[in-house]
Amino acid sequence: MMNKSTLIPIGEMARLNRTSIVTLRLYDRLGLLRPAYVNEESNYRYYDIKQNARFDMIQYMKELGMQLKEIKSILDEENLSKIVQILKQKQEITKQRIEELVIQEEAINRTIEGISRYQKSPQSGTITLEYIPKRSIYEMVTDINFYNYGIDTYEYILKKLKNDLITNSLPEIYYCNAGTILKKDNFINQNFVSDRMFVFVDQHFPRPDKTTVIENGMFACIYSDSFDQEKKYAKKLFAYCQKNQYQIIGDYICEVLNEFDVFSHEERHMFLRLQVPVSFSKKA
Repeated sequence: MMNKSTLIPIGEMARLNRTSIVTLRLYDRLGLLRPAYVNEESNYRYYDIKQNARFDMIQYMKELGMQLKEIKSILDEENLSKIVQILKQKQEITKQRIEELVIQEEAINRTIEGISRYQKSPQSGTITLEYIPKRSIYEMVTDINFYNYGIDTYEYILKKLKNDLITNSLPEIYYCNAGTILKKDNFINQNFVSDRMFVFVDQHFPRPDKTTVIENGMFACIYSDSFDQEKKYAKKLFAYCQKNQYQIIGDYICEVLNEFDVFSHEERHMFLRLQVPVSFSKKA
């Protein structure tokens, strides 16, 4: 026989569990948590205080990432093996979400660093010698020499790079860290022919077998605030290396440092760091 002294109205049950009457009615409708007693005249729901245990279990399973229909199935079947099976599935999903969040966090860090570096960078046309740590890139070869075209064609090539990432199920979030590469011999001969584009990636990139390492070292760099000025400044960078008798030891890289100057520009406005790895003789 029911002990009505332990019954509490639905409003009190909701208050005790920091939930809503709507939620309790939903649980009732789904068969997850039915009232211990329903007044036939008023249709008002009452719960037994001991039903808090089942409510807590439902909430705990929700916190583990289970859907209400999954919780209903588990509670109906009373099968511990099924709980383990579902939790293992949730575990894999959670691992994937963590990996995605880590990649997102790294992208946020890179963006903050890029904006900070842009704010502290020298004026366009300034040449510097910089030590740059080792970096990794994901590279794509196009069928177009982008030095023969303007910004419109460059936009199409960028979209091709983005689609390449999507096609290969790679995170699009790397897309905003793009750049281009000119082979060392072409740079030395000032032969502006290149069809190589890349994005910078990190240790969390899901396809490390598809990445290329740019080794750390000293780089002769020149900054440019205009896409159209790249060739002009690349020639100035080469002349600087010749004048100072620096040996060019690797490919020329055009790195997009920042694209956030969009407040007064509808088109892409890039701040570039043009760079080439160099070595030089130390004085005795």
